[in-house]
Amino acid sequence: MSVNFVPGLFSDEVAMKCEKMPDFPVITFENGENQADEIVTYKDLFLNGCKVAKALQLSGIGKGDRFSLVMRNHPEFLYTMFAASMTGAVVVPIDPRYKGSKISYQISDSNSKGVICTSEFLDDVEKSLFDLPDIKVMGVVYKQGFDRKDNGKYPSLNEILEGPECGIPDNANRELNTPLEIIYTSGTTGDPKGVVIKAHRMPMFKMLAEFIWQYQSDDKLYTGLSLTHGNAQSVTLVPSIMMGIPSVISRKFTKSRLWDICRKHGCTTFSLLGGMMMGIYSEPRKPNDADNPVRKVLSAGTPRSIWEDFEKRFDVKIHEWYGAVEGGFAHNPPGAGPIGSFGKPIEGVMEMKIIRDDDTECAPGEIGELVVAQKQGKVEVEYLGKKKASEEKTRGGVLRTGDMCHKDENGWLFFDFRKGGGLRRQGDFILPEYVEKALADLADVSDVCVYGIPAESGAPGESDIVAAVVLAPGIKLNTKKIYKELTKTLEKGYIPQFLQVVSDIPKTASEKNLDRVLRDEFRKDAANVYKF
Repeated sequence: MSVNFVPGLFSDEVAMKCEKMPDFPVITFENGENQADEIVTYKDLFLNGCKVAKALQLSGIGKGDRFSLVMRNHPEFLYTMFAASMTGAVVVPIDPRYKGSKISYQISDSNSKGVICTSEFLDDVEKSLFDLPDIKVMGVVYKQGFDRKDNGKYPSLNEILEGPECGIPDNANRELNTPLEIIYTSGTTGDPKGVVIKAHRMPMFKMLAEFIWQYQSDDKLYTGLSLTHGNAQSVTLVPSIMMGIPSVISRKFTKSRLWDICRKHGCTTFSLLGGMMMGIYSEPRKPNDADNPVRKVLSAGTPRSIWEDFEKRFDVKIHEWYGAVEGGFAHNPPGAGPIGSFGKPIEGVMEMKIIRDDDTECAPGEIGELVVAQKQGKVEVEYLGKKKASEEKTRGGVLRTGDMCHKDENGWLFFDFRKGGGLRRQGDFILPEYVEKALADLADVSDVCVYGIPAESGAPGESDIVAAVVLAPGIKLNTKKIYKELTKTLEKGYIPQFLQVVSDIPKTASEKNLDRVLRDEFRKDAANVYKF
């Protein structure tokens, strides 16, 4: 492997680590209670990544070509990402929870030439490609636990990985300023947009891990977030690989098993998002909640209502932060800023302001849109195939986040609501997180999402509040009991008008609640909807 490596290039970072510490178990893929873990060494990652790279090239995928990837967190996800970096191809990771039109939209919108998937999602992929005859299934991974068998219709990635070794291709990518991924936005307010992620982002994630998260050599990282989301890659996967720090990645997030996983593997830190935090908090309290090896939780969107209780209950410190796939970063280290604040930007790197609709800056305490400016260079966002949307996102030389926030007198930043998504009732703004906490504290409730619908009063801008809840196992619905309990903890104006009982709360790859899906399903006369 004697080549001139490019520092910071994902595939070359793996190759360099493979030369120095080939047998180091860098990633453990945790597959649940009933299946064995899969351990990936640097040697595994390099050799298997080279095999996938060769397979991509044989399928006609070269530099700049895009292909989609539909799978949960598996070693093959990692091998494919490595192969994209090595060949200069562009991988489009698609949230495997998507169905039909959502999958086909991202495949089509990204101009993917083909799809790689696990057998678990092959039926969904085939359906999504029905109206896309020019796009082929380039490879299928057959994993233990799924009945779908290999019938020879599509190339088997299992056979490719079991095949002979091959080295770095002669025409391997050597550039950092080339696209590596297209990651789609959550789509909480409309169709997702594909954000072009260039290879030079990877070393930036390493720098954050070193200087902001301050990972140490004796740390072990954990995430249950989907690798299709930038958080799992930036906070866990990339730092683990580039710094030589072991990590554990679950096939999928399971809130009831989080602490047991951390205890079993000795994980010292993990990443959470707001939608996950409330679900974990709503789990029944256990005597050993605080008996765990975790020292710090890297959280984006901790509800301020449970912040302190979460830290005390589980004996952890919360390192709150803010970031978007388009850019922008702020953080609030433990003990640095006030509870509820997502922090301040890195001094000397970027500047964050809160502005009004006319672009004038808001006063402390005044809610406006958060915008980000670079101290050096210009702000750039590339939405694939959407030049006007890209230009609007950076109009005036700032990144317009679409997040409505405010600053306190000391410059600490607080998130209030997504632009266009605030809840107002009788003139007062309602923070859904407080309603969610009150419901999450009830033993009858397993998960919750609170959102607004147009008020029956017809008052402009006013909302009626809907609480979508998942009942705890074995619990029969008792609306009178729930209402009575809510009156003990919530002001009258905060009590929801409607209770929507669902089997699960739909979420994005970043574990944000997809309230628009619940809203679309909501009917006042539906059998699962009850009025308080």
